[in-house]
Amino acid sequence: MKITVIGGGPGGYEAAIYAAKKGAEVVLVEKDKVGGTCLNRGCIPTKAFLASYDTLETVEQAKSFGINVAGEPEVDYPAILARKNKVMASLVKGIEFLMKKNNVTVIKGFGSLVDKNTVKVAKDDGTEETITTDYVILATGSVPIAPPVFKYDGKRVITSDEILDFEQAPKSLILVGGGVIGCEIGQFLAAMGTEVTVVEALPRLLAPMDEDVSKQIQRQFKKDKIKVVCGDGIAEVNPAEDHVDVTLSSGKTLSADYVLVAIGRAPFTKGAGLENAGVEMAERGRVATNEYLQTSVDNIYAIGDIINTPFLAHVASKEGCIAVDNIMGAKKVATYHAVPGCVFTNPEIANVGKMEWQLQKEGKEPGKDYKTGTFEFKGLGKAQASGHIAGFVKVIVDADDVLIGAEIVGARASDMLQILTTAIQLKLKAEEVADSIFPHPTMCEAIMEALHDVHGMSVHKA
Repeated sequence: MKITVIGGGPGGYEAAIYAAKKGAEVVLVEKDKVGGTCLNRGCIPTKAFLASYDTLETVEQAKSFGINVAGEPEVDYPAILARKNKVMASLVKGIEFLMKKNNVTVIKGFGSLVDKNTVKVAKDDGTEETITTDYVILATGSVPIAPPVFKYDGKRVITSDEILDFEQAPKSLILVGGGVIGCEIGQFLAAMGTEVTVVEALPRLLAPMDEDVSKQIQRQFKKDKIKVVCGDGIAEVNPAEDHVDVTLSSGKTLSADYVLVAIGRAPFTKGAGLENAGVEMAERGRVATNEYLQTSVDNIYAIGDIINTPFLAHVASKEGCIAVDNIMGAKKVATYHAVPGCVFTNPEIANVGKMEWQLQKEGKEPGKDYKTGTFEFKGLGKAQASGHIAGFVKVIVDADDVLIGAEIVGARASDMLQILTTAIQLKLKAEEVADSIFPHPTMCEAIMEALHDVHGMSVHKA
């Protein structure tokens, strides 16, 4: 059995290795570097930047912990960039090693379908290679959205792709979009000395989260001296030689060295030849699939950002393995009721399952159809001792006490979320999870207290 994977991002490369481990002959086609957007232009480089920000903050707060550091800390931006690139290169090299170790053939070039069993690869040197295959997994990912109104030029009007390779932090930046990408990059650059203004058309930052979560990050942004404009859109963008002028829908005008467009991403299927194989499309440029991640063509599967599932690297990775299992004869169905999401701001934000605003939109009544339990980190000994007292844990249960949602705002939120993700995936009750013994002193005790609070039994909550 021969499987060809088009796209070497988290979904594609993990599917390739997984298929090889299960005995398939595998070819991976990638037009750039393995690891895709996540490793090369998204998740990993931004986290490397944010690690430098965390280190800076630790040094700045050292005196309050009894540690005296001589002089003011200085930001060496080229060194930060070099470290980021070193981390990325190391991870890319690691994936390339895994490909070789598992006998996955990697072909660099742009892959497209000729028909259901043939993939054409256009290489950088102008040559082409044709692959005959039994199955295809489409994993071509997504690209940043930049509508015409922004006059995107990659120079003064940029996306997250360009900002990650700036040799110096810009003096000023208008960041359009108060979502995950905007908040992470905006907070990092502000710490590096950039004058940041975030413009969000919706009423608040991180609008897909519950309001209490958004308020927490907006308070932090105020402390960080990040200007935030919510409830206002972009009417006009005029890039000049050395700056960009922006007019908002309200008529207000802004000016900065750069405008960074971070309003979302769109599926990337342009030039993939899907029509040649008869692959049906769905709304908003997505590829239509059934519950087994199979397209309208029986031997072609699609995963990740090009299908109608959450735009998250870990979702794509899971789907890649499910697609391989189904190619091998299984009938696995991907489930999405417990998809974790993380925002690596300071404080971190993590959520899984349903949120309160979604339940209320469905007509559910608090106290009747669902209950919540909350606990603030400032009530924990570990939080006080470590100086990480900002934030809280909120859990949501249905009328039968089954966990259906959770949100964490605070230090290490992304690491703590997994216990609640597993509980929601397995449809456990709050009382069952709360009966576990939680280690002390830890930040995750806030989860235990929030679970007990569902029933009004949190010991450390007044």
